[in-house]
Amino acid sequence: MLRRAILAAPAFLPVLAHAQVLHVQTGPQPRLPEEPLVIVTRDGQRHVFRVEMAIDPQQQTVGLMFRTVVGPEEGMLFDWGTPRESAMWMRNTLVPLDMLFIAADGRIHRIAERTVPHSLASIESRGPVRATLELAGGTAERLGIRVGDRVLQRIFGNAP
Repeated sequence: MLRRAILAAPAFLPVLAHAQVLHVQTGPQPRLPEEPLVIVTRDGQRHVFRVEMAIDPQQQTVGLMFRTVVGPEEGMLFDWGTPRESAMWMRNTLVPLDMLFIAADGRIHRIAERTVPHSLASIESRGPVRATLELAGGTAERLGIRVGDRVLQRIFGNAP
């Protein structure tokens, strides 16, 4: 019996090695590099934010999970690189967020307001977008941000 267990052990080594590569996220990721972002509403108001840039897949997967607060002029910008359908969720996200889905030209394509913490429901862009911006829940309403407003940021070629 012992011999069979010893002979079978090599078969499990790849599984064990893979299990150690997997990382279970149990807390927030360190703050990501920040860049300026400006939202210009239809009435010409300019709202300035400092956003963390989620560029690589690991950063994008974790996003704002486990954060206990998102400041009123803070957020996270998920840069998808090229326009694509975007689908987000609120798994392990402790605070409500406003999600702004932004087209390649910097126009807001869709807004999902006050998303529900911990929800596994898919929140979709409903069309191709270059980026998704997550802000504190209620920000869009508080500042009068609407679909069609412009986002000024380096990735859209219109940096403030």
